[in-house]
Amino acid sequence: MNTLLLRFSAPLQSWGSNSLYDRRETDSMPTKSGVIGILAAALGVKREESTNALEELAKLQFGVRIDQAGTKTEDFQITKMGDKINSNLSYRVYLNDAIFLVGLSCENVSYLEKLEYALKNPQFPLFLGRRACPPTQPLVLGIRESDLEQALRDEEWLVPEWRRNAL
Repeated sequence: MNTLLLRFSAPLQSWGSNSLYDRRETDSMPTKSGVIGILAAALGVKREESTNALEELAKLQFGVRIDQAGTKTEDFQITKMGDKINSNLSYRVYLNDAIFLVGLSCENVSYLEKLEYALKNPQFPLFLGRRACPPTQPLVLGIRESDLEQALRDEEWLVPEWRRNAL
């Protein structure tokens, strides 16, 4: 088994698995569907295209290690909605300064290598949940020759040395 490791770190992230209407919440860690969206963007999969690529991505084993949980921040927005009389009011919740180790695992190392290449050379811009959330670098940590759980256990803590004492 092989595992592709990714570092998800940014000033803001948003992982909404349950966002409805005018309030857009965030989960406390990346969701598999959100990570599949990032991989699809890197591969250049368009929304209207066949779902074969998405089905392959969904087969990957997925895991997350929380290295720095971050804090939630709420943003209030007013947007113009075309010819609508009233502006649209919405609340969006983000994670501040969170750092996650994300693992994607499968038997096929060449597939993981394809994903690694796509993430380093994306076809579409990559975001950690929303457009306001570009990732910091490095995003890709590489492929490890171990199963998902062991790869997540063995990887060095991602919090920078200078911040470790403050936590």
